[in-house]
Formats: sequence, structure tokens, C-alpha cells
Amino acid sequence: MGQMHVVPVVVEFLRTYADIRVRLQLTDRNVNLLEEHVDLAIRFGELPDSSMIATRVALLRQVLCASPTYVKVRGVPTKVSHDCVTYEGFWTGNYWAFGTNAIPQAIRVSSRLVVDSSEAAIIAATAGAGIARALSYQVDNLVETGALVTLLEAHEPAPMPVNLIYPSQRQVPLKLRAFLDFSVPRLRERLGYQSA
Repeated sequence: MGQMHVVPVVVEFLRTYADIRVRLQLTDRNVNLLEEHVDLAIRFGELPDSSMIATRVALLRQVLCASPTYVKVRGVPTKVSHDCVTYEGFWTGNYWAFGTNAIPQAIRVSSRLVVDSSEAAIIAATAGAGIARALSYQVDNLVETGALVTLLEAHEPAPMPVNLIYPSQRQVPLKLRAFLDFSVPRLRERLGYQSA
């Protein structure tokens, strides 16, 4: 997300606001904004109640994908009993959620290949190593070009919210307000999100 969508928006922001400096951290860990003196963060998933202010910028699908060659050889799965490429990291692992009802079912998948980055899982899936789970924005271009196909779409969990969060304060600093006003509509456009 940071590399594909946030960095281009930040660069455009810096061109527009020549007097502002930005320190951008690209990490999957949950940063403590107050303790680490961070003005703004992007959080994936439902947010716990907190003193943070949240502005939604996206709803992302969690998709299963594989190469057309893999599907041709192994067939379209009706359940996840195929070779799986799992990502030991931020949000997936060996348990994949299925179903759009209020309580999705977590199913343990058989990993043929375990990697430590989502990018590596997507590369492996594209090369035919098996089925990978990814966020829709990570594979949209590969699906459009035919390098990957999505699978079991009817069983996807509910889309995952993505929010910009910042500490609640009486007056938002002018630099932060300028960045929010600039970045929110651009991120929503890039990620295909229409606010309510």
C-alpha cells in the first residue's frame, strides 16, 4: 500500500507544498502514534474503540488467486485443498477466512510454500506455485493482464476497511490538516472507494 499508493501521493503533496517536510515509515507493524510521535498512520481492518480519529480511504477485498497455468493443470478449486502459498506476516498466515456472514470461518490451509512478504506470495502464485491470498489492490493489474485469475469469489470474507488515523486533539496541526485534505480524495480515487 505504501509503495504503490502512499508514496506517489506524498511526492505530489511535496511538490504542491514546498515548505513541508515528510518522514515516511513503511512498516507492517502497528505504530503507537503518541509514543512514537507519529502524526498519521494507515490501518487495515476494523478499528478498536480508541481516542484516534479515523478517516476511511478504502474497502479492500481479500482475494484468492493463481496463475491460469496452475488452474489449467489442477482445476478450479471448490475448496482450498490445493497447493497454497502462504504469507507469514501482517494479516494472513496459514488460516484463511471464508464467508461474508457476520462470523467468517477460518480454515487452516496446507502450505506448499511459505514466504515472508506478500509480494513474494504474489510472484510465486504468478509463477504457478499455487494459490495465494492477497489484497485486491495488490493483484488488480495482474488479473487485468491475465497473469492471475481470482478464485472462490463467492466465499470471500467481507471487504477489509482501510483508514487514515491520527490522535484526537482540539486543533489539528495545519500541516496535518493540509495533508489530510490533499491525500484523502487522492487515496480514495486510487483505491476505488466512494465515501458514503
